[in-house]
Amino acid sequence: MTLDQGEPAGPASRTTANGFGQLTAVASDFEALFDAVEDEWQDRALCAQTDPEAFFPEKGGSTREAKRICSGCEVKADCLEYALHNDERFGIWGGMSERERRRLKRGII
Repeated sequence: MTLDQGEPAGPASRTTANGFGQLTAVASDFEALFDAVEDEWQDRALCAQTDPEAFFPEKGGSTREAKRICSGCEVKADCLEYALHNDERFGIWGGMSERERRRLKRGII
């Protein structure tokens, strides 16, 4: 399989001598891009500018301050998505406690 003139060049069109695409290279490129985008939201998070202890209170401690900070954060949705995707079990992420995230995953909220 070769590229004909007029075919677009790019990751989807990479081929090898045996005709198979270089899926490993494409996957690697995608993962690097995904990681860069993933880290970008964290740089803009308000929690990165505050005391991290507020977001990881002791058992029975108040989550009020962390949730107040989250309420004004522009990347709150990205943060919650990250926590759900990575099964974060501790701390306040996206304005939700561990218990609230478990309920959300189970469809209770």
